[in-house]
Amino acid sequence: MAQVLPITQPTTKAARLQSLDALRGFDMFWIISGEGIFHGLADAIKETYALTRNTENWQIAIDERLGFWERLLVQISNQLHHSPWNGFTFYDLIFPLFIFIAGVSMPFSFGSKLKEGGAWDKSAVYKALVRRTVLLILLGMVVNGALQLKGYHATRFASVLGRIGLSCFFATLIYLNASFRWRIAWVLGILMGYWVFLVSIPVPGAPEATLTPERNWVAYLDRMFLPGKLHRTVYDPEGLLSTLPAVVSCLLGVFAGEWLRKSEQELSGTKKAIGLLGAGLLLLGIGEVWSFAFPVNKILWTSSFVCVAGGWSVVLLAIFYFVIDVKKIQVWSVPFVWIGMNSILIYIAAHGMVNFLSSAEFLFGGLVKKLPEIWQAAFLWIGVCLIQLGLLYFLWKKKIFLKL
Repeated sequence: MAQVLPITQPTTKAARLQSLDALRGFDMFWIISGEGIFHGLADAIKETYALTRNTENWQIAIDERLGFWERLLVQISNQLHHSPWNGFTFYDLIFPLFIFIAGVSMPFSFGSKLKEGGAWDKSAVYKALVRRTVLLILLGMVVNGALQLKGYHATRFASVLGRIGLSCFFATLIYLNASFRWRIAWVLGILMGYWVFLVSIPVPGAPEATLTPERNWVAYLDRMFLPGKLHRTVYDPEGLLSTLPAVVSCLLGVFAGEWLRKSEQELSGTKKAIGLLGAGLLLLGIGEVWSFAFPVNKILWTSSFVCVAGGWSVVLLAIFYFVIDVKKIQVWSVPFVWIGMNSILIYIAAHGMVNFLSSAEFLFGGLVKKLPEIWQAAFLWIGVCLIQLGLLYFLWKKKIFLKL
């Protein structure tokens, strides 16, 4: 997942939200080294207490034998896995949160132009937008291993970066050309239309509409029209049709960004945070109710998933904004800012271009091997995190940022 940065600078410079960079970095942390750290710690704890998932009453054993902090580490590790189909975990939030954050940045990039209402070169913006989208799609293919040149049928064209590029592309077009009311109409139209289409119309050859992995419109259209290799054989989690509701995930961020961009004279920082919190809780409630008719499913990116993931995204933004930008409690967030301001670079590096694990073994392997074997994986991943933060701090200090 990668940050989608402004294509152009606004005509009047808006104050940069440290909370937004920190939240982006917090989100990225989990997929570059955080999950390795917490899985390693949890595995060591479970092995220490001779607990495995094959143990009878495994969860009861966890609750009875572990202390609070040990149990917390195990539960965090449990949340760092995708739901196999229906359901929602923290790991399912990481991708839509990134798209949401990209949407939050749009009003800070384009808001002044739209508010002024004057003539400005939209064609230049559209050209830059197309260039960025194509570049993200190509970079996503590179991350998938396209440069290994295994052939058309072994190349996966869909990707995380590709979905970010496409969803932000269409969300930007809507933001630049539609009024607030029409943006609301787009959100409702996409979510409701996607729901009705998937649950009401059966795919060819099926007696009725279903949402099983093999028989749904998302998988069917991927098999029919998505070129190259499908990630899950019968469907791709970043496929064609499921990109449509991801546009709404970005537009929810746009609404949040417009809210945060209000001046202090219009709305105080505390009131902005409270408003975000209320909106996030409302979205969570809508998503939970909707899930009874349209299950929360990240792979299908169902409308209820958009609401639940959007709700948690808004809640997290409210917390980060209130603590960092309103109360100015910022020291703890600085490492996340380093990550967030170079998220494209660290994502590509951590997902194929740099073997950080080998680097950690080279630098810290001697020390790590002196630890009990069950703890070695966790501390090796801590070494990975330290190397990544060192690199990102250097780039941040030198003001070197990879932007698209």
